[in-house]
Amino acid sequence: MPQAPSALSLKQRISYFTGNLALRGVIGLVGLLPYGWRVPALGKLTSLLGPIAGMDKRVRANLALTCPELTEAEVAHLCREVSNNAGRVIAELYAGKPFLERATAAPISGPGFEALQKARDENRPVILVTGHFGNYDAARSGLIARGFSMGSLYRRMANPYFNEHYVRTIEGIGKPMFEQGKRGMMEMVRHLKQKGIIAIVADLHVHGGELVEFFGKPAVTSTVPAELALKYNAALIPIYGIRRENGLDFDILLNPEIEHSDALTMTKAICDDLEGVVRKNMGQWFWIHRRWKPYVPAPKSDTTSGPVEP
Repeated sequence: MPQAPSALSLKQRISYFTGNLALRGVIGLVGLLPYGWRVPALGKLTSLLGPIAGMDKRVRANLALTCPELTEAEVAHLCREVSNNAGRVIAELYAGKPFLERATAAPISGPGFEALQKARDENRPVILVTGHFGNYDAARSGLIARGFSMGSLYRRMANPYFNEHYVRTIEGIGKPMFEQGKRGMMEMVRHLKQKGIIAIVADLHVHGGELVEFFGKPAVTSTVPAELALKYNAALIPIYGIRRENGLDFDILLNPEIEHSDALTMTKAICDDLEGVVRKNMGQWFWIHRRWKPYVPAPKSDTTSGPVEP
């Protein structure tokens, strides 16, 4: 659980403070560039720093586990693509209006969009599930701009100094935001009870989750989105912000609504849907995450864990 600065050791505070200054400095410098240069510039810089920052090591480990058939050239190319996309996401997140304009202009397609409109017409709650893929905030921004007000669950950053401005930034895209934890879960459930729409990033390792295959390997996955959908009769719809080839624009895709059955079956459907989209755009998924960590069961009464937005 991330801690407040006062709870950290002096060494940790110094490390987090200097790290935040460095990151804010880089964001500020690239922010001086026009948007069309800024996004690729931070993408390129992040790609160059990938081997030094340890991102390549994580990407390679995940690909070796799940996609051993890839050649060295393909793996090396994906290392650069993944870190480049991560840098672009950071630049876009802090760009404000220019990014929102791109997201608003992004075309929306897929049968899930019709399901979303139907749920709104029927005053039925909706849970939009996505992954750390492309730019998930592009999809959120695009729907909000079209009148689909929604709340999002997020996880507090480990670096408290960075977390302060990070939360302000994601709140600028849309509110309400629900911080992971008991209070945030209560607020999110209240939002669902009021027939609202929530967005959840559902591809992180979550303590207390269930083992679900993702890219052919068991990954600990939260069943919370499916459980909430069943409990509150919410439409469960996968959504993605897919980056276009030009690196700046997006397509918003809403795949078919996941049929209600049981929480585990529905969670498997979420993972299968995401995998299908990732396989078509391998370099856009955040292979830098520790997605396939060991399984450690948690008490069933633990309601604070769940998939969250980074």
